[in-house]
Amino acid sequence: MEPTLPREPEVREPRVYAIHENPDWWPPFAEAFARAGVPVEQWLLTGSGRLDLDAEPPPGVFWSRMSASSHTRGHEFAKEQTRAVLAWLEGHGRRVVNGSRVLELEMSKVAQHAALRAAGVDVPRTLAVVGDVDPRGVARELPAPFITKHNQGGKGLGVARFDDHAAFDAALADGSIVAGPDGLLLLQEYVRPAEPFVTRAEFVGGELVYAVRVATTQGFELCPADACAVDGSPLFELRKDHEPPQLAALQTFLDRHGIEIAGIEYIEAADGRVVTYDVNTNTNYNPDVEASAERSGPASIARFLGALLPG
Repeated sequence: MEPTLPREPEVREPRVYAIHENPDWWPPFAEAFARAGVPVEQWLLTGSGRLDLDAEPPPGVFWSRMSASSHTRGHEFAKEQTRAVLAWLEGHGRRVVNGSRVLELEMSKVAQHAALRAAGVDVPRTLAVVGDVDPRGVARELPAPFITKHNQGGKGLGVARFDDHAAFDAALADGSIVAGPDGLLLLQEYVRPAEPFVTRAEFVGGELVYAVRVATTQGFELCPADACAVDGSPLFELRKDHEPPQLAALQTFLDRHGIEIAGIEYIEAADGRVVTYDVNTNTNYNPDVEASAERSGPASIARFLGALLPG
């Protein structure tokens, strides 16, 4: 539903309100909340609606999982609508999980990069280009191979690897490389993995739920949700008993920025580094991994949010 509330809302039982824009990703969460007996309601913010800023928000806990890739589903103004709704909720003192500060990190890889580095987490060398600056000259500050990506992205969309600068120049010329929706194009060192996979560590309430091995043999589109499934060999596997080498630093980062639910992706590099390159605060869960894990991501979220509801 849209958060279109009357000036005097009806008195109702406190519940969890899930703020997002893609109902295709919702079924595993709906099932988890139902099993946990936690009342939940969706607020679908697709970039269109009204909001009475003088209205009192309903009682409950508000969980923001707005996606940086919302614009790719025709929801161009979903992030602006979410900014308004979160400001309204926080202004009324409501409990918001992954609130306004977290939304800004979700929407900006530059912000993620700076925050991770400040927390002592190794990140890839990255250059941001905006406006009239010629990306060709900037790209030559990086050795080949290197990659491009959007500052506001998701699922690995817009990511491309270039093995030489001439190939990058050609891609710019033919229009296959463009800036993201906010005008920022990122140029980033290519971190060569020791093996052809990256790892995604899932956190709920600041605690590690499990880690997932994500194969990179089929490219950079790394959406784990059932709605993104493709035919072929499984891309996502549980890394049983794996603990991120930089776990303490990641938890410091999460705590410092009030990030309570997230998936964090990193590469164990061929040169021995552990390099973190993405933070996803609208994390989805792969059904194959869920089937083999001792703890469930959606179930952990339902329990965590349910415990925050007033008794």
